Amino acid sequence: MKQSRETTPDDPQMLWNGWGDPARATGLPLAVRALLPALLGRLQRPDAAPELADVAVEPSRLSPEQRVALEGIVGPGGVDVTAEARLRHAGGRSTPDLLRRRARAQRVPDAVVRPADHPEVARLVAEAANIGIAVVPFGGGTSVVGGLDPERGVHSAVIALDLASLSGLIALDPVSREATLGAGTRGPEAERLLAAHGFELGHYPQSFRYASIGGFAAARSSGQNSAGYGRFDAMVTGLRVATPTGELTLGRAPGSAAGPDLIRVFLGSEGAFGVITEVRVRVHPIPAERIVESWTFPDFTTGVEALRRVVHSGAQPTVIRLSDEAETGVSLAQVGKIGRVLARGASAVTVFEGEDSDAQRERTAAVLSAAGGTSSGRTAAQEWLDGRFDGPYLRDSLLAAGVFCETLETATTWANLHRLRDAVTAALREGFAAAGAKSFIMCHISHVYPTGASLYFTVLAGVRGDQLAVWEPVKRRVGDTIMSAGGTITHHHAIGRDHAPWLVDEIGETGVRILRAIKRELDPSGVLNPGVLVADRD
Repeated sequence: MKQSRETTPDDPQMLWNGWGDPARATGLPLAVRALLPALLGRLQRPDAAPELADVAVEPSRLSPEQRVALEGIVGPGGVDVTAEARLRHAGGRSTPDLLRRRARAQRVPDAVVRPADHPEVARLVAEAANIGIAVVPFGGGTSVVGGLDPERGVHSAVIALDLASLSGLIALDPVSREATLGAGTRGPEAERLLAAHGFELGHYPQSFRYASIGGFAAARSSGQNSAGYGRFDAMVTGLRVATPTGELTLGRAPGSAAGPDLIRVFLGSEGAFGVITEVRVRVHPIPAERIVESWTFPDFTTGVEALRRVVHSGAQPTVIRLSDEAETGVSLAQVGKIGRVLARGASAVTVFEGEDSDAQRERTAAVLSAAGGTSSGRTAAQEWLDGRFDGPYLRDSLLAAGVFCETLETATTWANLHRLRDAVTAALREGFAAAGAKSFIMCHISHVYPTGASLYFTVLAGVRGDQLAVWEPVKRRVGDTIMSAGGTITHHHAIGRDHAPWLVDEIGETGVRILRAIKRELDPSGVLNPGVLVADRD
């Protein structure tokens, strides 16, 4: 069950109207194709998507004076108004984003601006406020909540601020086990740079291959290793931020009582308060070994109780995730085990890293067994580990086959977990049924805490006609349901524009007033990512 560590090389430029590297894309497995009509009815294939060169974009709204002002900071080569660059920065990678990429005329930023370092970012955001240009910070382009839409707000133009050049390992303190990374550093690059010194960050969300360190911070990301290493916001020990009204360098000491922790103001702020340019994080030595093990349970309810007992026992797996019966069946179909696709039962994956991996595995296994679990060896866990970043490619294949496919996530307490899952499942099913569409809903737990866990839903639906028009009322229904059933509107995908309508339900009117006051102080002209997190103007 042991294997050596490995790093994943950087993937090439992301597909402009889909996920990731086109060379990695695969068709639907035979068993999945065979299941779809039975689950969703007759499907309607969409029209062929346009080629990038065939998409019409509006001329840039940057005035000659505004362009000169920007080029005075980053140079003429740092301001790109080509159609291709603007299309590649026209949004994130949610299903609605990808459906909009199928249009032959699309809304795009007026320019892509590429600063080289923190001083240029600071000058750019100050100048943008001066000349009335909205700024959308752009890292890896993996937002799935509308966090990268090219919204101008009340301003004359909007630019995508591409932070890719702000990458690399800026500093490493091996004694304190802290590293400072440029905000534009992508996940694989960060791990490779740290590995050269014997360290790792160990933060692996599904977007790992493309998402950036600054994006992890700005969205309060949670990686698949969260059970062992924590969420990304727990890893952050310092930030450097540029705002239109000044700069901040935060994180003076490991612990402080000098007022509220201002680092937390920017973690989850999605570029609405300032542009994160450097991130200081906790790192740890690369684990010498990794152990994986798969588990099965009679049903999801039994599996949930088993996970709760593991957390409360003090056992510390690096990864522990539980798939419900539906997700387990589809996972089996993807690896060709069609005969077991409709078999009942839930499944779990556990991963252990570090010198005491064997002891932690034994401790966890004892708890899972006592709670009704059965070990199924390492194969399924290893298959999940090997393909854990490839899920979005399957979504692209489903969309191409005419299947609507989207994900959403929430979290709640252990006591409320089943109630919330049942409520969200019913809202999804009823919402699609109201539109005359059959749906198939899967769920898993991928992040656990002493008091509760996350719920991550994947929904497939046989939507005929305008899929986006059908999804919008379903999304509203589900958001309202999550709030009324005691969940959070987002566990790790952030607020963006898609979840903004429920922010007041999440944090209350007073909480929203606090955020708006911060926005007014740091960004009084409202140029930073208008419409994200809070309204750009009262």
